[in-house]
Parts: sequence; C-alpha cells; structure tokens
Amino acid sequence: MEESEPLLTRRSAGSGPSGRLGWSTRSLDSKAVEDFRGRLRYFFMNPCEKYRARGRKPWKLLLQILKIFIITAQLVFFGLSNEMMATFKEDNLMTFKHLFLKGFKDHGQGNYALYTKADLYDHIYHVINRYADLQNLTLGNLAYERVGGEYTPLSVCRLFYRNSTIDPGRDTFYIDPRIDEDCISISPVRLLDNSSLAKNINFSLDFKRLVSVNINFTLKSINLQTVRHHELPDCYGFHIKIIFDNRAHSGKIKVGVENDARIYECGDYNVRGNSGKMDYLLLMFDSLVILACFASLILCTRSVVKGIQLQFEFNIFFHAYFSKLVTWSERMEFVNGWYMFIIVSDTLTIAGSVLKIGIQTKFLTSYDVCSILLGTATMLVWIGVIRYLGYFKKYNILILTLRAAFPNVIRFCCCAAMIYLGYCFCGWIVLGPYHDKFRTLDKVTECLFSLINGDDMFATFLNMRDKSYTVWLFSRVYLYSFTSLFIYMVLSLFIALITDTYETIKHSQRDTEPESLLHAFIAECQVEPESGQWQHSESSSCCCSPWSWLKRIPRT
Repeated sequence: MEESEPLLTRRSAGSGPSGRLGWSTRSLDSKAVEDFRGRLRYFFMNPCEKYRARGRKPWKLLLQILKIFIITAQLVFFGLSNEMMATFKEDNLMTFKHLFLKGFKDHGQGNYALYTKADLYDHIYHVINRYADLQNLTLGNLAYERVGGEYTPLSVCRLFYRNSTIDPGRDTFYIDPRIDEDCISISPVRLLDNSSLAKNINFSLDFKRLVSVNINFTLKSINLQTVRHHELPDCYGFHIKIIFDNRAHSGKIKVGVENDARIYECGDYNVRGNSGKMDYLLLMFDSLVILACFASLILCTRSVVKGIQLQFEFNIFFHAYFSKLVTWSERMEFVNGWYMFIIVSDTLTIAGSVLKIGIQTKFLTSYDVCSILLGTATMLVWIGVIRYLGYFKKYNILILTLRAAFPNVIRFCCCAAMIYLGYCFCGWIVLGPYHDKFRTLDKVTECLFSLINGDDMFATFLNMRDKSYTVWLFSRVYLYSFTSLFIYMVLSLFIALITDTYETIKHSQRDTEPESLLHAFIAECQVEPESGQWQHSESSSCCCSPWSWLKRIPRT
C-alpha cells in the first residue's frame, strides 16, 4: 500500500460539508482505499468465487476433496486389521475363562463367585492342573512363555492382613491394615514331570485375614488370521491374572480374570506365497496420505498466517484512514476456524499414518493409539465437509446456527450441569448401596443421562421396589423430580434456545444490511472480474467512494 498521510482528520462539528460526522478531508487516496477493499473482498471469497474473479484454480479445495476419499479408504484398511486384533484378544480372554475357571458359563460371567472354603481350594488346584495340561486341552495355538531358554513360572500369591485377631462371637477384633504378600512359584516343567504336584503343594489360607488370592502366568500365541489379508501375523504375550477377591469378607469371594495382551514382532517366520510378501501398495498408499496431508497442512498454515497479517493491516488501515477502532470479534473473522480444523486433522492423520506404517512393517504395535488418531482425524475430515456445503446459501444455515448458538449453549449447559451434578452426588450417596446403576459415580452419570434420553426408565424404577420404605420413597421423589425437571424443562429450554437462534439466523439472511464495519466496508464496492483481472463497473467511482460507506458508520 502506498504511504500517504491520514485520509481523514477531525475538525469541529458543523464546519464544512462533513461537519455532521465530525471529520473533514485533507488527503483522500480513494485508489488505496479501493485496492485494500478489493484485497479484503478477495480474501473472504470462497474458492469458486476466487476462480471466477481471477481464474485461480481451487487447488486447496481439490486437495481437501481428495483427502476425504483417501483418508476414509486408509481408515477402512486399518479397521480390518484393528478388528482382527481386538477380536483375537477378546476371544482369547473368553477362552482363558472357560479353560481355567471351573464350571464357567458365558451367561454367568458377571456373577461368578465362591461361597465355601472347599470351593476356593478346589478352584485354585483346578487352575494349576489346567495350566499343567494346557497343551492337551486347548484348541488354539497357546504355549508357555520362555525367557532366556527357561519357562516363566506360574505364581500363586496370597494377600492377607498382618497380625490380625478377629472374634465375631465376642464382637472383638484386632487388625493391622498393612497387607503382606506371599507367593509360590511353580515351573511348567515340574508340573509336566509330576502330574500330582498340584495336589501336594503346601498351600493353606487364613480366611479371617485373607484379602485375595491371585494366580499369575503368561501364555503365548500367534494371530494367524492376518495371513488371509496379506499381513504378517503378530505374536501375542498374554499376561493372565485370576483374582479370588475376598476384600469384603462377606462370605462371597468374587472371581475375575484379567488379560494384559502384549503384541510384538515374531522372531522367525516363513510364509509361502503372496501372503508372506509385504503389501508395498498399501505402504505406498499410506505414504500418499502423508504427502497429501502434509501439503494440506502447509497450505492451510500459509492461509492462516496470511489472515493474521491481513488482520493487522486492517486494524492499522482503519485507525489511520478512518480513526476507527476494530473490535476483537471483527479481527477474529480473519482467522478461519475451518483452516485450524483442517490443521488439527492433518496433524492427527500424519501421526496416525506413521504409526500405521510402523504396525504394517511390524516395528510398532500401538493399535489403540493409531486407531484413536486415525478415527479422530477421519471424523474431523467428514465434519469439515459441512464447510463446502456452506458455499450454498440454503445449506449454510446449519453452520450459521451452530456458530451463533454456541456461546449461549455453553452458558446454558454450565448452569444445567450444576443441577445435574447435584443429582449425581445425591443419587450416588443415597441410592448407591441399593441400586447397581448408582453404585459408582460414573455409573450414576451414565444412568441419569440415559434417563434424560428416555432409555431404560422402567427398569430403573423397578429395581428399587424391594428396598426399605424410606429409601423407596426417596427414590420415587428423586427419580420423578429428575425426569420432570430435565425432560420437561431443561431439554425444552435447550431446544427453544437452538430454535430461537435458527429463526434469528433465517430472518437475518433476508436483511441485506452488513453485519459489521468489516462487512460494510467490503460490501461498499461491487467488483466484477474481467479477463482474470479486477475491473470496476462504470459506477465504481461512486459506489466505492469512502464517503458513501462512511456515512453508515456510527460515530465513536
């Protein structure tokens, strides 16, 4: 922009032709104003308008459309591998329960418990015997783990209170809350050589002090189903922990199985045919995704930087030419939120693609992290499609409504959250001991949110019928008041808030008046493209005159 002295200077009101506005002209550089207005108008154009104005190819738009397809395809390819991994882990966990828990049934897995001393001893010996006879029992390719040429042992650990004396008959007790742990290690080789070893183990339990019995061992397996998808199989190490939980000392010992799976590259493999070859086409496709996202990241970052620079120029321009201060809301319009959205998406996609290549080549096994990165990135990419629908006026109303309603929605949710948290804490402390859905604080939040959406209402009411009359009466007041308040009032107000914003946006679209000084300044001159250059119409000298636009600016 050419340097010139300020366009307008203050003078006493009532003097000269511009006295009613409080300004007078001293040096009017209309060309500089028109040029800067043209820059602003071009900056806020969408890619199609820029193409019609200057014939500039919408490469950034085409790149974003390409990303939608290739990122979605990449997610589908990875989803197949991730699904096989998750299914293999879940199936093995169920296999371990059936192999090592005596009398285990699928439908009773949530209530598997023991009630007598003999049952506990019997189940512990059952686990040891099944572990010893694993190779003859299992249908899978399970094997014992070997470290340094030796098998890792099975360990039986007893956790009990230290130095306690308990006499329920006399209502007396002495207890040291510190917990001691005593473990017995058994090598698979000893079990294989002596089948009766499990029965001869000197293993006794003091049930009055007993906290839990934990049986730990490690098994290995290979996921062969990936071969059918032209992927090298992964080797798995399953660290299994069987817990006999007696912390409540209620006469009921809960039994659970935990499985910590570790995935690693197999040490030696030889697969014949095409299945043994690394899928280089898939690796090349992942590399293409990284290059496309990297190019998009650079282009969007460049546009954000340009917008910030133009925002500073606009602030200086208004202050120098019109002695006007630009509000922060107008300055933030130069920062395109969609570009920030795309930058985050590209960053996640690049990181996820790098992890995916590492998994494909068996250098990494971070399936969960990779799935989170790629899944979030794909979600953001598809949400970004709304931006392109916004180029059409009829579709743009959704974006405008969301943007306008967002501040009020956040304030409304903060107020509603205070009431919601109050009900959560109250339900947890009062109904928790009597109702499974209120047993923990996170379960309370999930249950109440389900009630708001009308899910499983009758079952929640029904489970409180057999409780004490006082708790039953409180539960009725609690549940009826919560559902009435949130379903009939809070949700209705929330919907009304969105509806009111939608109606406001719909009516504002009929109004042709600019919404802000920035839009008023840009809309002052209608510039038509001709032969790829900016050309003004015959009346441009009139419509682009700063005076015609300045008369609509409120005086500060």
